[in-house]
Amino acid sequence: MRGACALAGVAVLAVVGAGVPTPAAVAADGGHGGPDLSRFYSQKIEWAACEGETEAMAEGAGGAKDVKCGHVEVPVDYARPAAGTVDLAMIRMKSSSTGKPRGSLLLNFGGPGGPGVSALAGSQKDFSFLSKEYDVVSFDPRGVGESAPVTCGDTGMGAGAIQGGPGTGTDDPAAVLAELRKDAAICAEKSGPVLEHMGTVNVSRDLDVMRQALGDKKLNYLGFSYGTRIGAVYSAQFPKNVGRMVLDGVDTLTEPIAEQQRVTAEGRQTALDHFLSWCTRNPGCVFGTDARSARQSMRQIIEDLDKMPLQAMDGAQFSGQDVVGVLGQALYSRQAWPALSQALGALLADGDPRALLRMSGGLGGAVRGALPPAVRRGRDAVPMDNMTSALMAVNCADDPDRPDAARIEKEVGRLQREFEEASPVFGRSMLMPVLLCFGRPPGTDYIRKSVRDVSSPELLLVGTRGDPATPYRWTVETARRLGSQAIVLDNKGDGHTGYLGSKCVHDKVDGFLLYGEMPANGSSCPANPAEE
Repeated sequence: MRGACALAGVAVLAVVGAGVPTPAAVAADGGHGGPDLSRFYSQKIEWAACEGETEAMAEGAGGAKDVKCGHVEVPVDYARPAAGTVDLAMIRMKSSSTGKPRGSLLLNFGGPGGPGVSALAGSQKDFSFLSKEYDVVSFDPRGVGESAPVTCGDTGMGAGAIQGGPGTGTDDPAAVLAELRKDAAICAEKSGPVLEHMGTVNVSRDLDVMRQALGDKKLNYLGFSYGTRIGAVYSAQFPKNVGRMVLDGVDTLTEPIAEQQRVTAEGRQTALDHFLSWCTRNPGCVFGTDARSARQSMRQIIEDLDKMPLQAMDGAQFSGQDVVGVLGQALYSRQAWPALSQALGALLADGDPRALLRMSGGLGGAVRGALPPAVRRGRDAVPMDNMTSALMAVNCADDPDRPDAARIEKEVGRLQREFEEASPVFGRSMLMPVLLCFGRPPGTDYIRKSVRDVSSPELLLVGTRGDPATPYRWTVETARRLGSQAIVLDNKGDGHTGYLGSKCVHDKVDGFLLYGEMPANGSSCPANPAEE
């Protein structure tokens, strides 16, 4: 899910960083010297039938009887718990064990900005084996989904100018930055007080409240993509509360947003190159049999459609950047490659983008990087821009770097060149998030400085060599920072994260979470036979 804001230039702005307290190991009675949090740590979750689209998704996945929804209450500001609270939406897939369950296993599907309630409701079969021993639980983090969702409404003119390249605004950086300031004010107005208190430091604290409310002495946790950042921060904040923890598709803890986005652009380009090599080895590939020629053709298609988009009868347009958005989703899962090949064939042969458009709405599953539809709770719809707005709110809250306007204006051109060199296809779209924290208070430096050399039990880190969003080197770098407690499993396959794409990874993760069987550090999983 990392980099989801690159999907079609959606409006995203956030005011972040203000009021994020310095983390400490939080005792239920406030014994760490901070405010008393005992009322939050003493609550119990009341599970009831899910409502609206969550209920429909659970029924569609065949598990409505065993799936319940609930919520926990957390302070908006942990430094001032009396100043207001947030209800965090939760979902539980009850254990099928005939004996006493092992406890809860909490899942985070990634993002930032990915809702866990709808994700688990629609993907119960993927975690059915784990539910033999655990109550499998997920949640919408603060500001996300059904948990006081943040929104920027119809803002995004500045973001659109950045996306559009020369001639649409980036040749006048000062005008773009002025637009971003206006958009940020609208985001703050529409989102309310939770926007100032987004960020992984607070999500980690929320996670500990959830652990206690579930009745678990230790947190058992499986985090994907951005969810690995949450797990790493938790292991630093609450090392004595860590149970069995798996981090799959490991995020960076140190790199600033500009470097994160550039590396992600490189990762997506590598994944696209792998897809085109695979396609040209298969009969009927629309790009022929030469991978180098296929890469050139792919770039030409995008360039041509940006110059002259396809026009629908209702006036809607389909541009090259729309193709980039679909590619960014489809490359997250190798299972989507055959359908992507056919959809690109229809586009090239007949000028028909309908198959690509269907893919953009039907890839499904937060782990695979798709954007799920808005969900409802009662009559209140989650804003359509919530995922992208939350993504930027969290990323800015977690990043302490804030270059001034003069520096940004000076460096926009250089950044454009660097991103396009990193990826001729994805570089342009990945530049937008780099600028969106401009003018916001610096985020916390806790993650960069203090999430290291953890004293928790051993953590299993899974890195995938062909991952388009979280490159394998981030797994190695994060493991080095976390210290001897981090055990690395090297997945040599493709796609974003390993658990749902590799039987080997799936078995090793289940073995650890269910039976405590930790793989040897540096052990590996081969590419699936279909990937060779």
